[in-house]
Amino acid sequence: MKVYTKMPKALQPFYQEELTKAVVAFKKGHYMISWRHLERAHILAQPYPCQHTTVHWRMFLFGIKVKNWKEVMGQIPRLLVGGIKSFVGNIPVGNTGGANVPPLLPMEIAKDLAEIINNTKTK
Repeated sequence: MKVYTKMPKALQPFYQEELTKAVVAFKKGHYMISWRHLERAHILAQPYPCQHTTVHWRMFLFGIKVKNWKEVMGQIPRLLVGGIKSFVGNIPVGNTGGANVPPLLPMEIAKDLAEIINNTKTK
């Protein structure tokens, strides 16, 4: 069993950039753009328990801020088990992490994100 604990240093700037872009877009009132950056951060963070849980927490807070109670309720189980599934390497690769998609559904990864993931795996 492959145990994941730390996000590679080479991947961290890309992950952080998505989180930052999410905050900036939200502050401008561009909620859909903000959400898309959270989804992209989720895809990058999935294999890493701390970062994965952090993105779900931010999605939970996003749901509260925009009063999307379906999202809030959908993030609760993801907060409880997402990090654990990352830790043991059992994740639905590419899943965007929101309550609008089944939590165990693998999804296609955007080409740019797939390249980032592949280029930073061993660095």
